[in-house]
Amino acid sequence: MFRKTMATLAFLSVAALSAGAQAEDHIKIAAGGKGLGETEIVAIGQKQGIFAKHGIALDVFYTAGTGETIQAIVSGAADLGVSVGVLGVVGAYAKNAPLRIIGASYTGDSNLFWYVKSDSAIKEPKDAAGKTVAYSTNGSSANNVVLQMQQYLGVKFAPTATGAAPATLTQVMTGQVDVGWSGAPFGVAQIASGEIRVLWRASDVPALASQTSRVLIANTAFLDGKAELVGRFMDAYRETVDWIYSSAAGAQAYGDACGVSLEVAKQTLKDFVTKASADPDAVQDLDGIMTASTELKYLSAPLSKGQIAELIQIPPRK
Repeated sequence: MFRKTMATLAFLSVAALSAGAQAEDHIKIAAGGKGLGETEIVAIGQKQGIFAKHGIALDVFYTAGTGETIQAIVSGAADLGVSVGVLGVVGAYAKNAPLRIIGASYTGDSNLFWYVKSDSAIKEPKDAAGKTVAYSTNGSSANNVVLQMQQYLGVKFAPTATGAAPATLTQVMTGQVDVGWSGAPFGVAQIASGEIRVLWRASDVPALASQTSRVLIANTAFLDGKAELVGRFMDAYRETVDWIYSSAAGAQAYGDACGVSLEVAKQTLKDFVTKASADPDAVQDLDGIMTASTELKYLSAPLSKGQIAELIQIPPRK
């Protein structure tokens, strides 16, 4: 009798574990720019078991930037998108793309920077007039910075889409592009070694210093059908952000995810990707976003209050 009871209990325990595993909800994530800025937050949360604690398993794949990420969301290849340029999202929404903003991804844009080879004749931003200046993809936050820096300086660059940061570095070092773009931590080691020299940071454009530049987005049908799951995703995302900035283990995990040393990771989290900049709970400076969207032709007119309320649906923090 005892053996039979124990066997029954063992069977029930295995069944319960199996049921728990089966209950885990899967979310497909498109993340723009592997190893840059806040992009790896989801991968870190997955590895640390934070998303699993909330009953979520993530299937993460990487894109070259905003244009590709939006395409993945619109097509249904991804359920959620991470680190997506806000102007590209606003413009896509205005064209009836099935997407919604579920959180801020990055505010202030202090992690994006533009650089030249250390021996370049370009010494300051105005010297880049008429030169090829890189950005990742159309509609990305990097694209926005290049266009807004032109306006701020009153000069004309030759904006050039170069894809991901590693590919851009190769193009700069081989002379194919005059001014490259990157997002910390990628490129921080090259700055320290003297291979490249920073020309400007995105936050040097006054209009961008406190504006949300990248957002988290959801496919509209996915959000409408699985709002509770999206809420749990945001709970886990917030918990991951808190964990990264609360311990040395968080900095090490960030460095491992981005493929950089602990020293570079610590410098990045201190100077480039601060906790305040990664706060997902509010899209900042909507007026500025609307102004930039119209001036840069993403919109023909600013979105109405009703449209903004429909577009931005951030699950509340618990």
